Amino acid sequence: TTRVNAEKPNIVLIIADDLGIGDLGCYGNDTLRTPHVDRLAREGVQLTQHISAASMCTPSRSALLTGRYPIRSGMVSDRISRVILSLGVPAGLPLNETTLAALLKQQGYRTAIIGKWHHGLNCHSRSDHCHHPYNYGFDYFYGMPFTLTAPCWPDPSRQTELAIESKIWLCVQLLAVAALTLALGKLSGWISVPWSLILSVVLFIWLLGYFWFSSHRSALYWDCLLMREHSITEQPMKAERAGSIMLKEALSFLERHREGPFLLLFSFLHVHMPLPTADAFLGVSKHGLYGDNVEEMDTMLGKLLDAIDDLGLRNTTLVYFTSDHGGHLESRRGHAQLGGWNGIYKGGKGMGGWEGGIRVPGLMRWPGRLPAGKVIEEPTSLMDIFPTLAAVSGATVPQDRIIDGRNLLPLLQGDVQRSEHEFLFHYCGVFLHAVRQAVWKVHYVTPVFQPPGAQACYETSYCRCSGELVTYHNPPLVFDLSRDPSESTPLTRDTEPLYDVVIQTAADALARHRRSLAPVPLQLSELNQDSVWLKPCCGVFPFCLCDKEGD
Repeated sequence: TTRVNAEKPNIVLIIADDLGIGDLGCYGNDTLRTPHVDRLAREGVQLTQHISAASMCTPSRSALLTGRYPIRSGMVSDRISRVILSLGVPAGLPLNETTLAALLKQQGYRTAIIGKWHHGLNCHSRSDHCHHPYNYGFDYFYGMPFTLTAPCWPDPSRQTELAIESKIWLCVQLLAVAALTLALGKLSGWISVPWSLILSVVLFIWLLGYFWFSSHRSALYWDCLLMREHSITEQPMKAERAGSIMLKEALSFLERHREGPFLLLFSFLHVHMPLPTADAFLGVSKHGLYGDNVEEMDTMLGKLLDAIDDLGLRNTTLVYFTSDHGGHLESRRGHAQLGGWNGIYKGGKGMGGWEGGIRVPGLMRWPGRLPAGKVIEEPTSLMDIFPTLAAVSGATVPQDRIIDGRNLLPLLQGDVQRSEHEFLFHYCGVFLHAVRQAVWKVHYVTPVFQPPGAQACYETSYCRCSGELVTYHNPPLVFDLSRDPSESTPLTRDTEPLYDVVIQTAADALARHRRSLAPVPLQLSELNQDSVWLKPCCGVFPFCLCDKEGD
């Protein structure tokens, strides 16, 4: 491997949003069709115990980007909400964190993120973009600075709203010119009009703005938007079209940088509710809108993989596929299920310790360098991607901070058989819920499922991390995941000779881990407060609607 390209592979990281491990053929689903994900599994290495560092979007993604537990960067919360709440909050990934994009950029990589960001946007004004991907080592961005939420789709009156706003904005401009002309005329003595007339025109402009803003309170207008580089392209976005534009952007990035080396982080909006799906995919699956959305995602992935082949980049490109956390069991509309399936694993999105919330797909393909069809049943983490990419690109991980991920190359290539993770710590916001060691899982806190008898938190739509709606276990619950992967039967002293040893070892590891934590500001608590003045605007506030994409 003396050639430069063999030394520094191109890197394509693909993250699905809220995809359950049980939704994919290669992880045992026989009713959803995911041929392109399954092809990646056949052509690369499949990780069966790939664990995300959090069961919610923002903290899990920050851990992937930095290789560190979210508690270290402050991308956690001690409140109910555990993700960035809107584009109007000043919270975001601290700028002193080093991301994998910044690391690779120093190695001469061209870097792009296409799709969902969800690490903040503004700090002090509506266009300061202090938390824009460009401040974290990315050279190019197209996508959603926020995340999909229920109001984003469907938006049947979008064309009408865009049309009405353009007319009202024209009226406002004409009135403003009139008021200015009258005021200048009066001051220079050309015309005599009462000041009250001029003031009433100004008041009328102000009222129009106020009424327009107050009738656009929905998050649809302020969070469901798309950006290219620093410019808003659609506000609100046409959500069912976003995926195909993202794909086009990705293909054009690959084309522009085919000489390499490049990093493309393709961050799907699929399969997060409300599941915006193009008409061509409505009704194709056996699992309603959710299944349709999964199959649309798989088709888009196929086009991305085909482009890598067509550009002759297959053998020089490391491709990684994962999901940010488990499927959202409580996501439903009426009786229709809008969230994913986590297979045999208990729980889902939003739950701190149960496997269903944190065990995600992990597939890695690098022809000629990683064995095809290999399955690894050792515990690995999304945080491992950071040091692994450092290793394949020749970068050095930062020495001035703790990196919790481990380089996976020796494990992937078969040089070692055991994971370097002696322990993994499972958090729910700032609250530690469970510790993983080898095959053992020790739960200190578990959520209270509601209503009674349910297997998720349907009444609150996300499980809580602390307080009334969790159970504190002393002694903790202990499971052997090798014999009981669905965590159904807690072990006891009578059924497990190592019971006391496991509990003591976990407690010691936890004490060591806690000593390694430095206090940092919690981004998702005090800073997670919405402000009108930080909301992005494609135009002159409050006349912010636009569609520069056209048809």
